[in-house]
Amino acid sequence: MPRVWDVPVRDSTRVRDARVAAEHAAALAGLDERRTASAALVATELATNLLKHAGGGRVLVDVVAPPVLAAGRGADRLVQITAVDHGPGIGDVSAALGDGFSTTGSLGAGLGTCARLADDFAVHGVPGRGTVALARVGAAHGARAVADPVRDEVADPVAGVRAGGVNVPFAEAAYSGDAWAWVRHGDRVTLMLADGLGHGPEAARASSAAVEALRGAAHLGPADALRHLDAALSGTRGAAVALAQVDPAAGRLWFAGVGNVCGRLGAGGTWRHLVSRPGIVGVHRPATVREEEREWAPDRVLILHSDGLPSRWTPSAASCRPGTDPAVTAAVTVRDASSSARPVRDDTAVAVLTSTPPDRP
Repeated sequence: MPRVWDVPVRDSTRVRDARVAAEHAAALAGLDERRTASAALVATELATNLLKHAGGGRVLVDVVAPPVLAAGRGADRLVQITAVDHGPGIGDVSAALGDGFSTTGSLGAGLGTCARLADDFAVHGVPGRGTVALARVGAAHGARAVADPVRDEVADPVAGVRAGGVNVPFAEAAYSGDAWAWVRHGDRVTLMLADGLGHGPEAARASSAAVEALRGAAHLGPADALRHLDAALSGTRGAAVALAQVDPAAGRLWFAGVGNVCGRLGAGGTWRHLVSRPGIVGVHRPATVREEEREWAPDRVLILHSDGLPSRWTPSAASCRPGTDPAVTAAVTVRDASSSARPVRDDTAVAVLTSTPPDRP
């Protein structure tokens, strides 16, 4: 089962915990000593920034899939470090990323150092709402996910589609019963979010089984893939599962879901709900599963989330632009739907699929 670290940073003693979490995640991802040190430094810097600039927050550490599934590349595993706070926010993100803006008393040279050490780094700050800073550290520094979107999309349309997510275990547990993953088959990608029944290790086993089964169902449409997952999850607690498949060249999206998982498709500030059928994959899947078909275009943003979020929430317009890192969109979604006084009520995962605008690297 994949480990997830949720480190509340309320005082300086928790900075070390964030660093240790990054080191453990690096070991799971197979990073060498140099890249492990980079991940540890990024986690230390982000945790220290939470204390100095936001009065505290949380650091989420996870091992994730790459944000782009490029043709001919293996399944890289990256350490993702996300700092989330409800503090004063950042008015000028560009200035915060400059070398002249450093965190007093911290290691390195502030967010600029984090950006140089990470394979991907993004900051989202809104004055009065808080900040999300997210870094991914992989084995081969410098192999950016999207080097030239215009060139890559001509040769490989899937290179223009990105996915990312965050996973918050309930009550700071070691394992989350939720999981997200995505796979590729030809010119199609499939994004999945699974919510194992209940929470804790047994729920994590169910969602992990769904992730493993998805790898053998990449060639199937969402409805057929759910049938495949139903057999694979037999003997587990079962899970609620949502699947969305995109063919960017054809401009089509297909969705199917079973259980209390939600999907929303955004375009131009308007959001459409993607409806799941009642049931539990692996335990009580409905006899028929309806597959929705929608248009997919470069301005679309797809959000899948488990029931750890409140039933009613409004996606942040600023964080849902197609150019925003999808994992940042996911983290902002979790942050804005909760607070330190109203934490998430269950394991909570949010997965986002979006496009890379042709004018952005």
